[in-house]
Amino acid sequence: MAHYQKMLRISTAGKSLSKITPKVQAVVAESGIQTGVCTLFLRHTSASLLIQENADPDVLKDLENFFSKLVPEWENYIHSTEGPDDMPAHIRTALTSTSEQIPVSRGRLVLGTWQGIYLWEHRQHGHTRELVVHVMGE
Repeated sequence: MAHYQKMLRISTAGKSLSKITPKVQAVVAESGIQTGVCTLFLRHTSASLLIQENADPDVLKDLENFFSKLVPEWENYIHSTEGPDDMPAHIRTALTSTSEQIPVSRGRLVLGTWQGIYLWEHRQHGHTRELVVHVMGE
């Protein structure tokens, strides 16, 4: 079984969902692995990964609106060292995920027709996020 690993640095524009499917697919192609699995791991606690609708941007807006109501930034959180958006970002990350696994077949990610991979920045300001892409298989 072969393994291939690469660290991607992804700049975010602040609180938003950034489609990263093409970047991840490029690493899978670069790996030369035809059949296996791609594991993604985001090395942060205030951003997350999401596999979601890739056709209608209203889905992403609705998700952002829902999470803003579910985890408001105006609450009196104890942890506020890095600003009022920090603790809500940690909670949003805890409710979502920092890792995903996607099968690989014929050298491509096996995503559904309407699925895309997104990095979800939960902080108000942009950051450079590190994503570990690990591909293993044959």
